[in-house]
Amino acid sequence: MKATVHASRSPWLLALTLLVAIFMIGPVLISVTAGLTQNYSVGWRSGWTLRWLGEVWDNYGSTVMASIWIASAAVAGNILLGVPCAYALARSRQRWSAWFEELLTLPVAVPGLATALALILAYGQWRNFRQSFSFVLVGHMVFTLPFMVRTVAAAFRRHELIALEEAASTLGARFMQRFLGVLVPAVFPAIVSAALMVFTLSVGEFNLTWMLHTPLTRTLPVGLADSYASMRIEIGSAYTLVFLVVVLPMLWLLQLAATLTEKRYGT
Repeated sequence: MKATVHASRSPWLLALTLLVAIFMIGPVLISVTAGLTQNYSVGWRSGWTLRWLGEVWDNYGSTVMASIWIASAAVAGNILLGVPCAYALARSRQRWSAWFEELLTLPVAVPGLATALALILAYGQWRNFRQSFSFVLVGHMVFTLPFMVRTVAAAFRRHELIALEEAASTLGARFMQRFLGVLVPAVFPAIVSAALMVFTLSVGEFNLTWMLHTPLTRTLPVGLADSYASMRIEIGSAYTLVFLVVVLPMLWLLQLAATLTEKRYGT
Protein backbone atom coordinates (compact mmCIF):
# COMPACT_ATOMS: atom_id res chain seq x y z
CA MET A 1 0.00 0.00 0.00
CA LYS A 2 2.76 2.43 0.96
CA ALA A 3 4.71 1.57 -2.18
CA THR A 4 1.60 2.29 -4.31
CA VAL A 5 1.07 5.69 -2.69
CA HIS A 6 4.76 6.52 -3.10
CA ALA A 7 4.70 5.53 -6.75
CA SER A 8 1.56 7.58 -7.43
CA ARG A 9 3.08 10.69 -5.90
CA SER A 10 6.42 10.44 -7.69
CA PRO A 11 5.21 11.74 -11.10
CA TRP A 12 3.66 14.79 -9.43
CA LEU A 13 6.84 15.51 -7.51
CA LEU A 14 8.90 15.09 -10.66
CA ALA A 15 6.60 17.40 -12.60
CA LEU A 16 6.76 20.03 -9.85
CA THR A 17 10.55 19.80 -9.77
CA LEU A 18 10.75 20.26 -13.54
CA LEU A 19 8.42 23.26 -13.43
CA VAL A 20 10.50 24.93 -10.73
CA ALA A 21 13.71 24.20 -12.66
CA ILE A 22 12.26 25.66 -15.87
CA PHE A 23 10.98 28.70 -13.99
CA MET A 24 14.43 29.36 -12.49
CA ILE A 25 16.74 28.33 -15.34
CA GLY A 26 14.59 29.45 -18.28
CA PRO A 27 15.34 33.20 -18.01
CA VAL A 28 19.07 32.49 -17.76
CA LEU A 29 18.98 30.35 -20.89
CA ILE A 30 17.07 33.06 -22.76
CA SER A 31 19.67 35.63 -21.71
CA VAL A 32 22.54 33.38 -22.78
CA THR A 33 20.86 32.77 -26.14
CA ALA A 34 20.48 36.50 -26.66
CA GLY A 35 24.23 36.90 -26.21
CA LEU A 36 24.91 34.51 -29.07
CA THR A 37 22.56 36.02 -31.68
CA GLN A 38 23.43 38.69 -34.23
CA ASN A 39 20.35 40.75 -33.32
CA TYR A 40 18.16 39.94 -30.32
CA SER A 41 15.13 41.81 -31.67
CA VAL A 42 15.15 39.59 -34.78
CA GLY A 43 15.95 36.44 -32.81
CA TRP A 44 17.82 33.32 -33.87
CA ARG A 45 16.87 33.98 -37.50
CA SER A 46 19.49 36.75 -37.55
CA GLY A 47 22.19 34.11 -37.11
CA TRP A 48 24.60 33.06 -34.39
CA THR A 49 27.84 34.80 -33.50
CA LEU A 50 30.63 34.96 -30.93
CA ARG A 51 31.25 38.65 -31.67
CA TRP A 52 29.59 39.88 -28.48
CA LEU A 53 31.65 37.52 -26.34
CA GLY A 54 34.81 39.01 -27.83
CA GLU A 55 33.64 42.54 -27.08
CA VAL A 56 32.77 41.61 -23.51
CA TRP A 57 36.18 40.06 -22.94
CA ASP A 58 37.97 43.05 -24.43
CA ASN A 59 36.05 45.56 -22.32
CA TYR A 60 35.47 43.62 -19.09
CA GLY A 61 38.00 40.79 -19.05
CA SER A 62 39.83 42.35 -16.11
CA THR A 63 36.73 42.04 -13.92
CA VAL A 64 36.93 38.25 -14.15
CA MET A 65 40.27 37.95 -12.41
CA ALA A 66 39.31 40.74 -10.00
CA SER A 67 36.24 38.85 -8.81
CA ILE A 68 38.13 35.57 -8.47
CA TRP A 69 40.93 37.29 -6.55
CA ILE A 70 38.55 39.07 -4.18
CA ALA A 71 36.49 35.92 -3.56
CA SER A 72 39.60 33.81 -2.92
CA ALA A 73 41.06 36.44 -0.61
CA ALA A 74 37.72 36.66 1.22
CA VAL A 75 37.79 32.90 1.78
CA ALA A 76 41.36 33.04 3.12
CA GLY A 77 40.59 36.00 5.36
CA ASN A 78 37.42 34.37 6.68
CA ILE A 79 39.33 31.22 7.59
CA LEU A 80 42.12 33.13 9.35
CA LEU A 81 39.74 35.36 11.31
CA GLY A 82 36.52 33.39 11.42
CA VAL A 83 37.75 30.02 12.70
CA PRO A 84 39.47 31.41 15.86
CA CYS A 85 36.51 33.73 16.43
CA ALA A 86 34.11 30.79 16.08
CA TYR A 87 36.08 28.80 18.64
CA ALA A 88 36.09 31.70 21.10
CA LEU A 89 32.33 32.15 20.80
CA ALA A 90 31.67 28.41 21.05
CA ARG A 91 33.70 28.02 24.24
CA SER A 92 32.76 31.29 25.94
CA ARG A 93 30.21 31.12 28.75
CA GLN A 94 29.86 34.88 29.04
CA ARG A 95 26.58 36.57 28.20
CA TRP A 96 28.34 39.04 25.92
CA SER A 97 29.36 36.25 23.56
CA ALA A 98 25.74 35.65 22.54
CA TRP A 99 25.25 39.38 21.99
CA PHE A 100 28.46 39.59 19.97
CA GLU A 101 27.37 36.66 17.79
CA GLU A 102 24.10 38.43 17.06
CA LEU A 103 25.96 41.66 16.23
CA LEU A 104 28.01 39.72 13.68
CA THR A 105 24.84 39.15 11.65
CA LEU A 106 24.10 42.88 11.30
CA PRO A 107 25.92 43.21 7.93
CA VAL A 108 23.64 40.47 6.62
CA ALA A 109 20.46 41.96 8.10
CA VAL A 110 20.97 45.56 6.98
CA PRO A 111 21.02 46.56 3.29
CA GLY A 112 24.38 46.28 1.59
CA LEU A 113 24.24 49.95 0.61
CA ALA A 114 24.05 50.94 4.28
CA THR A 115 27.08 48.79 5.13
CA ALA A 116 29.00 50.25 2.19
CA LEU A 117 28.15 53.79 3.26
CA ALA A 118 29.41 53.05 6.78
CA LEU A 119 32.70 51.76 5.38
CA ILE A 120 33.09 54.82 3.15
CA LEU A 121 32.48 57.17 6.06
CA ALA A 122 34.94 55.27 8.25
CA TYR A 123 37.80 54.65 5.79
CA GLY A 124 37.02 56.76 2.73
CA GLN A 125 39.56 59.45 3.67
CA TRP A 126 42.39 56.97 3.09
CA ARG A 127 42.58 57.67 -0.65
CA ASN A 128 44.97 54.90 -1.71
CA PHE A 129 43.03 52.34 0.28
CA ARG A 130 39.69 53.68 -0.99
CA GLN A 131 40.77 53.32 -4.62
CA SER A 132 42.16 49.78 -4.31
CA PHE A 133 40.60 46.33 -4.52
CA SER A 134 41.47 45.92 -0.85
CA PHE A 135 38.63 48.29 0.05
CA VAL A 136 36.16 46.10 -1.83
CA LEU A 137 37.68 43.05 -0.14
CA VAL A 138 37.06 44.56 3.31
CA GLY A 139 33.42 45.05 2.40
CA HIS A 140 33.11 41.45 1.27
CA MET A 141 34.81 40.27 4.46
CA VAL A 142 32.35 42.22 6.61
CA PHE A 143 29.43 40.74 4.69
CA THR A 144 30.59 37.11 4.58
CA LEU A 145 32.31 36.70 7.97
CA PRO A 146 29.04 35.88 9.82
CA PHE A 147 28.49 32.85 7.59
CA MET A 148 31.93 31.45 8.39
CA VAL A 149 31.71 32.16 12.12
CA ARG A 150 28.24 30.76 12.72
CA THR A 151 28.79 27.65 10.60
CA VAL A 152 32.09 26.73 12.26
CA ALA A 153 30.91 27.73 15.75
CA ALA A 154 28.05 25.26 15.46
CA ALA A 155 30.58 22.54 14.67
CA PHE A 156 32.80 23.51 17.62
CA ARG A 157 29.79 23.22 19.97
CA ARG A 158 29.26 19.51 19.34
CA HIS A 159 29.40 17.55 22.59
CA GLU A 160 31.73 14.88 21.23
CA LEU A 161 34.20 17.57 20.15
CA ILE A 162 34.18 19.12 23.62
CA ALA A 163 34.89 15.71 25.13
CA LEU A 164 37.68 15.14 22.60
CA GLU A 165 39.31 18.45 23.51
CA GLU A 166 39.10 17.65 27.22
CA ALA A 167 40.72 14.27 26.59
CA ALA A 168 43.56 15.88 24.66
CA SER A 169 44.04 18.40 27.47
CA THR A 170 44.14 15.60 30.04
CA LEU A 171 46.90 13.92 28.04
CA GLY A 172 49.01 17.08 28.27
CA ALA A 173 48.41 18.66 24.88
CA ARG A 174 48.92 22.42 24.82
CA PHE A 175 46.28 24.77 23.41
CA MET A 176 47.80 25.14 19.93
CA GLN A 177 48.31 21.38 19.73
CA ARG A 178 44.66 20.83 20.65
CA PHE A 179 43.39 23.55 18.35
CA LEU A 180 45.43 22.77 15.22
CA GLY A 181 45.93 19.05 15.74
CA VAL A 182 42.53 18.00 17.08
CA LEU A 183 39.83 20.63 16.71
CA VAL A 184 40.52 22.10 13.27
CA PRO A 185 40.68 18.68 11.55
CA ALA A 186 37.46 17.71 13.32
CA VAL A 187 35.57 20.76 12.01
CA PHE A 188 37.30 20.80 8.61
CA PRO A 189 34.13 19.77 6.72
CA ALA A 190 32.29 22.73 8.27
CA ILE A 191 35.16 25.05 7.28
CA VAL A 192 35.04 23.82 3.68
CA SER A 193 31.25 24.20 3.53
CA ALA A 194 31.48 27.73 4.91
CA ALA A 195 34.29 28.55 2.46
CA LEU A 196 32.07 27.45 -0.44
CA MET A 197 29.32 29.72 0.86
CA VAL A 198 31.72 32.65 1.27
CA PHE A 199 33.15 32.24 -2.24
CA THR A 200 29.68 32.06 -3.79
CA LEU A 201 28.42 35.13 -1.94
CA SER A 202 31.55 37.14 -2.72
CA VAL A 203 31.54 36.39 -6.45
CA GLY A 204 27.88 37.36 -6.82
CA GLU A 205 27.77 40.34 -4.42
CA PHE A 206 26.53 43.49 -6.17
CA ASN A 207 24.88 46.03 -3.83
CA LEU A 208 27.86 46.40 -1.51
CA THR A 209 30.38 46.31 -4.35
CA TRP A 210 28.49 48.85 -6.41
CA MET A 211 28.91 51.45 -3.65
CA LEU A 212 32.53 50.57 -2.85
CA HIS A 213 33.99 50.18 -6.34
CA THR A 214 35.76 52.75 -8.50
CA PRO A 215 36.13 52.68 -12.31
CA LEU A 216 39.39 50.76 -11.79
CA THR A 217 38.05 48.27 -9.22
CA ARG A 218 35.04 46.78 -10.95
CA THR A 219 34.00 43.17 -10.36
CA LEU A 220 31.95 40.76 -12.45
CA PRO A 221 28.50 41.78 -11.12
CA VAL A 222 29.31 45.51 -11.43
CA GLY A 223 30.60 45.00 -14.97
CA LEU A 224 27.45 43.06 -15.80
CA ALA A 225 25.29 45.95 -14.60
CA ASP A 226 27.39 48.44 -16.58
CA SER A 227 27.13 46.37 -19.74
CA TYR A 228 23.35 46.11 -19.47
CA ALA A 229 22.97 49.84 -18.75
CA SER A 230 25.32 51.33 -21.32
CA MET A 231 25.52 48.87 -24.25
CA ARG A 232 23.41 46.62 -26.44
CA ILE A 233 21.31 43.91 -24.86
CA GLU A 234 23.38 41.33 -26.75
CA ILE A 235 26.57 42.46 -24.97
CA GLY A 236 24.90 42.34 -21.57
CA SER A 237 23.61 38.85 -22.29
CA ALA A 238 27.04 37.75 -23.53
CA TYR A 239 28.45 39.01 -20.23
CA THR A 240 26.02 36.69 -18.43
CA LEU A 241 27.42 33.79 -20.45
CA VAL A 242 30.99 34.78 -19.55
CA PHE A 243 29.98 34.98 -15.90
CA LEU A 244 28.53 31.46 -16.00
CA VAL A 245 31.47 29.97 -17.92
CA VAL A 246 33.99 31.40 -15.46
CA VAL A 247 32.16 30.98 -12.15
CA LEU A 248 30.22 27.72 -12.49
CA PRO A 249 33.27 25.43 -12.98
CA MET A 250 34.90 26.94 -9.89
CA LEU A 251 31.74 26.43 -7.86
CA TRP A 252 31.51 22.82 -9.04
CA LEU A 253 35.13 22.21 -8.05
CA LEU A 254 34.54 23.72 -4.61
CA GLN A 255 31.40 21.62 -4.18
CA LEU A 256 33.37 18.52 -5.18
CA ALA A 257 36.05 19.40 -2.64
CA ALA A 258 33.37 19.83 0.04
CA THR A 259 31.83 16.45 -0.83
CA LEU A 260 35.19 14.64 -0.78
CA THR A 261 36.11 16.31 2.51
CA GLU A 262 32.83 15.25 4.09
CA LYS A 263 33.33 11.66 2.95
CA ARG A 264 36.86 11.57 4.37
CA TYR A 265 36.37 13.38 7.67
CA GLY A 266 32.67 12.85 8.26
CA THR A 267 30.10 15.47 9.18
